[in-house]
Amino acid sequence: MNISTVSHLSRDTKHASQEGTDLESRSSREIKPIEHRLKPGARLTMAHDPYDPRCEKIRALRTELLLRRELNDRAEIFALLSPCAGEGRSLLAAELAIAFAQTGRPTLLVDADLRRPQQHLLFGADNRQGLSEAIEYDVSPLLQTVQGLPRMSVLTAGTVPSNPLELLSSRGFASMIEDWRNNFEFVVIDTAPITQFSDGLAVARLVGRVLALSRAQHTPYKDMQDMLRRLAATRSQILGAVISHF
Repeated sequence: MNISTVSHLSRDTKHASQEGTDLESRSSREIKPIEHRLKPGARLTMAHDPYDPRCEKIRALRTELLLRRELNDRAEIFALLSPCAGEGRSLLAAELAIAFAQTGRPTLLVDADLRRPQQHLLFGADNRQGLSEAIEYDVSPLLQTVQGLPRMSVLTAGTVPSNPLELLSSRGFASMIEDWRNNFEFVVIDTAPITQFSDGLAVARLVGRVLALSRAQHTPYKDMQDMLRRLAATRSQILGAVISHF
């Protein structure tokens, strides 16, 4: 898959800011990785073959995002959003997180696709307890570390809940995001496809920064335009766009 980036994507461009969240109090949860280390799956080229041409594209995208970083004393948190399923969003989120971790920066990959989560499959992770349980039961999220990437942690989606949108719109999730801002340098959040679910918009409103993804010869133009129109209502900043070519 080749990846081309389109920077400074405006809301009304054909190819495709931050509202602060007032919190009455911040969570005092401790964030502790669990003992078991995940093994990146074969699809995660960034972890296995750094000389692959795809990896150079990922590193170029990483550089673009580093140049757009606003605050060096708090984590850069952004969500990956795309209109449809099958556009490579989860794979790109995982490989971007790996790319950031390879620079030695503390990095967290979060699977906030509480509909059809994929990160536990990409990393061979136990998904019985993850983000959904942490939010619903107000407990510390179980972060899993990754073999060969000591600076990377993964938070899987957990059991698919009956109320994903409500969980991702909650104060508990907002408070968790604030904890991540103080404990990591980069946080990459995977989300559900926008044309089917509004979950990604709720995440975008909380994190304030978004990377938009589409797939060449796959993503309908009207779906991309509709996603950008809906994103405007969240007042989140669109860092740029990625067009994937399979």
